Order: sequence, then C-alpha cells, then structure tokens
Amino acid sequence: MERKIIKTGDGSVTIHLSEWDEQYHSKHGAIQEARHVFIKMGLEYWVGLNKEKNPAILEIGFGTGLNAFITFLEAQKLQLKIDYTGVEAYPVSTSEIKALNYAEMLSAENQIETFQRMHEIPWNNKVDISENFQLEKQQKRFEEIEDINKYNLVFFDAFGARVQPELWTEDIFARMFAGMKSNSVLVTYSAKGSVRRAMQTAGFIVERLPGPPGKREMLRALKK
Repeated sequence: MERKIIKTGDGSVTIHLSEWDEQYHSKHGAIQEARHVFIKMGLEYWVGLNKEKNPAILEIGFGTGLNAFITFLEAQKLQLKIDYTGVEAYPVSTSEIKALNYAEMLSAENQIETFQRMHEIPWNNKVDISENFQLEKQQKRFEEIEDINKYNLVFFDAFGARVQPELWTEDIFARMFAGMKSNSVLVTYSAKGSVRRAMQTAGFIVERLPGPPGKREMLRALKK
C-alpha cells in the first residue's frame, strides 16, 4: 500500500495511505486533533475526575508516536507519573519517523531525542523514558489484548471504521472494558452511531462531545 508524508492543516505532518484515502491523523491538523481528543477530553478530564497523578494509559494504534509524545510533554507540565502502553500491529518505518516534524511543531526541539527514543526502544519491553514516564510498545493485533483491570485511560486511535470496521466492534470494546479500572475513561475521535452502540453494549456510559477542528463530534466512554 502506497504511503506518503503529507502536511496537515496546522502545519504538522501525518502519513497518508493512498489506497484507503486514509491518514494516521486528521488532515485538518494532526497536533490539534491529538491535543483536543486525547489530552483535553481524555487526560485532563481523567485527572480532574479522579484527582490522581499516576495514570496507566493504553493507546490503541501507537502509529507515529504523536499521542505518546504529547502525553510525555504534558506529564512534565502536570507533574504526572505515567505508565504508557502503545499497541501497534504494523510499526511505522524508520524513514517515516525521520520525516515527522512533531518536536519542531510542539516547540519541543530539546526533546527530539526523546521522541526518537520512543521509536527506537525494543518492542514488548517496558522502558523508562524519563523518571516519570514509562513506555511499553506491544506489537500485536487489537483482538489479542487480554488485559484485566489495568488501565485508567484508553486512547482509541485506530484507523477509521470506514476502512477497518473490524477494529470498532463490540468484541474490541468489550476487551477495552475488561482491561480498564473503575472510573476510567476511553476517548476517540470517532462519533459514528455504530461505534457508540458497540461501546454501550460493552458496558460503557457514552457521551458525545465537540470534536477537534474539522470534525463536529467525538466520543468519550466511561467505565463506572
């Protein structure tokens, strides 16, 4: 499948899959989407809800590492200690990683080595990226996730249901529900009715929220 680096609406880049007409992040702004969906509506909301400082986070679709990198930067600001797990079946190539401009666009040039290290660490090993950020990248398919009562927060960032509907099923969200602790939160850029219903059937309380630039709505699911 042809893959190419494209610039998005906020100046940050993403990877475009021509055959699917799909990209890893919103074409309206990769960084804007990540900040809105996963940080504002996810991480910041969970911290406010639980008043805790040590969340365990699961990312579904590690991809370019953008969400993990922004979360790392936010952890420094908010004085959080984060245990981060990113699941990815098909890792991004080294040449693609080198073409990503996230450190520059986030005014975090002093952390470019951190971003590169996130991609260089071995798969399926937990590594201390800093004293307050642990990262484990797991190379496997989402349907192979079998964690129980482990995560406080889930960033659900799989490719869209239009091209990979099998990633947005009741079975997948039941696996998410089982892996999450009480009073945990799942956020995703998707707002499809079929996705919301699959979440609800799995046991989540689901709410529609304003979406990032270029998207009217998104979903947030709570496990009470």
